[in-house]
Formats: sequence, C-alpha cells, structure tokens
Amino acid sequence: MRFLFIATTLFGAALAAEALKPHPKAVSNIHPPGEVDRPEMVKFIVADAKTLPGIVVDEMDAELVGEWQYSTHTPPYVGLGYLHDMKAGKGSKSVTFTPTLPKAGWYEVRLAHCYNVRRSTKTPVTIHHADGETKVIINQQQEPEHGRLFRTLGKFRFEAGRAGWVRVSNEGTEPDKVVIADAVQWVPVKK
Repeated sequence: MRFLFIATTLFGAALAAEALKPHPKAVSNIHPPGEVDRPEMVKFIVADAKTLPGIVVDEMDAELVGEWQYSTHTPPYVGLGYLHDMKAGKGSKSVTFTPTLPKAGWYEVRLAHCYNVRRSTKTPVTIHHADGETKVIINQQQEPEHGRLFRTLGKFRFEAGRAGWVRVSNEGTEPDKVVIADAVQWVPVKK
C-alpha cells in the first residue's frame, strides 16, 4: 500500500511537471525517474509553483553560473527537481533568482531546498533588495520550516519589476558537501 501511494504521488508529480523543461545549462539528472532516497518526503513535492502564495521563481527560470546538475533524488522540491553544485568548483558557482514583482513593498523571502547530512552547513545566500544587499549563511542540513521545503531568509523592501534578486552561491562551502538551489518565493507582507 505504501509503495502504491509513493508511485501514485510520483506519477502525479511527473504529470504536473511534464510540461516543464530542465534548465538548458544544467547537467542531466543521473537518477532514474522515481528513484528517491526518502520516499516519505515525496508527499511534500510541489509540482506546480503557481499553487504557492506570492511570486515563485523556480530554478528553470534562474541564471546559472558554473556547472549545476539536476536531481530528483531527495524530495521535496518545487517543479521538475532541484540543482546541486556536484561538490565541485567551490567559489565559482551561483544561481540567481530574479522575480517580476507586481508592486513595490515588503516581502518575506523564502528559499526552497531539500535537506540531509550531505548538504552544506554554510551556504551563502545574497538578497538584493531596495535598501541594499543582505547576505545570510544557511544550514541546508536543517529542515525548512514551511512545508519542509521553504525557509524564511527575512523580510525586505523591494521595488516593483525586476530590480531585486536572490543568489545562492557555493563560495566558502565545505568541499565534501553539496549546495542546493531549487526555488525562491516572495510573499507580500506588511512591514
């Protein structure tokens, strides 16, 4: 029965993601469809980012610097899957998520990433907002607080349009750990 639930959930996620195309600059996934290391986390996959509140930019629409690889091996994730830095090119890789915000104002910025002991404990994330830039270091081994997928980076003021962004980098991360880049969410909030 458990296998049937997992297979049905993966099939549903695959159908929802069917129209999605991998980032053209990303290295292909090495895991066969449906092979996951944490089957109990499949139910937390968000196949369609449009079902989430606020503005969500998935990795498919992000700007990649350096070689990143797709994966679906460790759920949860948003959309088709997530990217990882392959534990290589430390300090030379980044993924930048740029939203098109409909109006100026305050937004809670959330970063999506799957988590486990193979992840970096000191992943640098830079938020470029209307009042400058803020850099935070996150531990990607810790479970994110929103749906086991998104972690809050803070609340920041943004201008309307495409002036703001969030960048995940592998600078200063452990050589034997993976940096994950999946999606960023901007949720409008009151100051």
